[in-house]
Amino acid sequence: MTSAPPSGEMLAALPTLPTDLVRQVMWRFHDRPELQALVAACRTAARGTVARLVAGGTRRSHEWTPAKDEMLAAFDRAGITGLSAGPEHGGAISDPKNLAAALAALELGWVDGGAAACCAALRLAMEPLVTGGTEAQKRNYLGRSARNANAGADRPARGAFCLTEPLPYAGVETGTLAGSIAVAEWPEGQEPRLKVEKLGRFTTNMDFANFVVATVGSADPRIQGTCMVIIEDTDPGVFDRGSIAQTIAHQLASTRNPRFQVTVPASRIVGGYTVRDGMIIPNFSHLKILHAVLARTRITVGIASAAKLLSAVEPILRYQRNRFRGSQGVTPPAADLGLQAHEDVLHRLLDLWSTGEAAVSFGLAAARHFDAYDQLLQQQEEVFAAEGAGSGDERRLARQQATRMALEYLQLQSLSAEECDAARLESLRANRFVQLLVAEAVANVISPASKVWNTSRAATVLREAVGLMGGVGIMEECPGFLPYKWLDAQLESMYEGPESVHRRQLVVGMVSELFLAQFQQWLNDMRRIAARRPGTGACTLASAMELWSWTLRHLQESKDAEGKPLFRDKRQGVTFALADALCWLLASYCQIQDVLELEHRGAAAGIPAEDLPGFVRFFTDLCHVQTARAAGEVGRVCTELVFGYQRHPSWETDCERCFGGDEIDALESVIPGIGVGARITGDVVESDGSHANKAGPCVRFAGLYEFMRRRGKLEGCLTGARLAKDRAARELTRVAIPAELDYPQ
Repeated sequence: MTSAPPSGEMLAALPTLPTDLVRQVMWRFHDRPELQALVAACRTAARGTVARLVAGGTRRSHEWTPAKDEMLAAFDRAGITGLSAGPEHGGAISDPKNLAAALAALELGWVDGGAAACCAALRLAMEPLVTGGTEAQKRNYLGRSARNANAGADRPARGAFCLTEPLPYAGVETGTLAGSIAVAEWPEGQEPRLKVEKLGRFTTNMDFANFVVATVGSADPRIQGTCMVIIEDTDPGVFDRGSIAQTIAHQLASTRNPRFQVTVPASRIVGGYTVRDGMIIPNFSHLKILHAVLARTRITVGIASAAKLLSAVEPILRYQRNRFRGSQGVTPPAADLGLQAHEDVLHRLLDLWSTGEAAVSFGLAAARHFDAYDQLLQQQEEVFAAEGAGSGDERRLARQQATRMALEYLQLQSLSAEECDAARLESLRANRFVQLLVAEAVANVISPASKVWNTSRAATVLREAVGLMGGVGIMEECPGFLPYKWLDAQLESMYEGPESVHRRQLVVGMVSELFLAQFQQWLNDMRRIAARRPGTGACTLASAMELWSWTLRHLQESKDAEGKPLFRDKRQGVTFALADALCWLLASYCQIQDVLELEHRGAAAGIPAEDLPGFVRFFTDLCHVQTARAAGEVGRVCTELVFGYQRHPSWETDCERCFGGDEIDALESVIPGIGVGARITGDVVESDGSHANKAGPCVRFAGLYEFMRRRGKLEGCLTGARLAKDRAARELTRVAIPAELDYPQ
């Protein structure tokens, strides 16, 4: 069960909207001055140059204009163009960079989705080089991006990534390529020159990109498989930037359908190549690089969508307070509150705010996880060497052994100090291979999950944001650019592939043994947190996580009414629904962790002692609001899946347990009132064959008692959630807000 916060904490008021320092503590970069500088620079670009472009009507055209070029110069000044480059290539921020990219996307997405898309596409073009590029390729393109961004040279290295294909393959069949590569000429003893042909669709940054990383497949027996190749706008042949894609949103981005037919040196193959028996063999297939790249870049898209939700809070607050304060000579009750005199608008704003907090927490947690995971990946070869695993079979065997140890590690973590073998736990914690596999299992889930949940929730909840602004919500002059953000969110839900692609990857990752063991550990964490901080909704979340785990095991072992297995790849009505429910749980888990971080480290970071309790209390209530919503979604999905595939009993074939009307009447003298009660709630068939007006006898719950017990426990855990919402709503009527937004309208 959950309970209200201690009475002393209830007295703490939310002093202001969250400050930069509060956010730095919650999002784990209060001790990273280089990230703080990046955020400040990106904010200047976003709320200065980008906001002026939007306010000036630049989004009314899909054409790339000189005014939009100002945004690129602002990116250079902010360090966004060279963000992928490390210090060794002239960049300002050392690896790993996922959190840095996420924070940049957050600041740009706060103002405009198209600007954030340009930023994301710049990184998307560079990431194949970061992930698999040769040293020469990194020096050239990463070095040029950072050097030119700082020095203002004429040709900064701005890239585009060309993966999506002509319909029907756009964004879906990443294994089917409409690009080809063949040997154009191969002088003896010299480097081959390759003919590259590629058609793209919805390729971002094409108006100003001077190089493109394209996915291609071999059209020549002298080239093996697929690869990625770098195309420059100065290469001989056709570099056609293509027709403008007339999208419904992201007009500040450059989106075209390009066509390339160029000749490039073989050294442009990303990652290089080897020659064996007269055949060019790329060192990396396009899929090997693609999976690594998308796992990281999709997180930033989700963050840009999440930022829109948080950015809507202040404009809506201001609108609610200033709207309907009465007319001359008429002063309505609570005139200083405006619309906030009514509970509905406050509760709806809290739903939006709590969703935004969970979404940003989710995305930034994913970014931080990949930062840690990337550090482990850099040591992967050392790990295999230490295990003496050189060949493919040896590496597979080493992974199997390390997986068993990783499971042991997670199991030991769940034990109490008295039960746990502390020495063994420390040994496994120090094992880099064990930590790598645990991080990999989480990465396979948290990347697609954060992208799917953030973009889908933003697209849905931003409609509420527009509605909360009344008629002005559909006007161009709407404060905070909310109509544009609503449209942008619809497009972002399809970025980097349709949601079905990410859901399928999520399903594969969430059933792995290692992830489920880690998930159980998170569940245990929530139980422990609930004992210390019940007001966070941690108990509610733990019960929802337990229900989800039980449902997954049940579905994996069950069949439907026709005897067909329920949990399998093609049954996406089951697998995708359970994946969506998992996303709700993970988002709330990350949100609670951020609030605990604020509580534990806020004072040491310098947040004023008189303000910290108010921030902690309010964000605690937001957690409670969000976990209640997550629990409701999980309960609904799990109940539908557990019961929805069973055949409903019928009067004709399933009435063996029904009472006869005569039997019930005979018991009336022994148990007065049973006749009326049984006919209302029971399964009774009268002597003439009539029965209650329903499909058949009531459903029996044989074998599902454990589910019903867990579902009942979850519903009981919602105790106090609406009280938390009421407390948070009162804070919305009192919190101080700036006199006006800090970017133009």
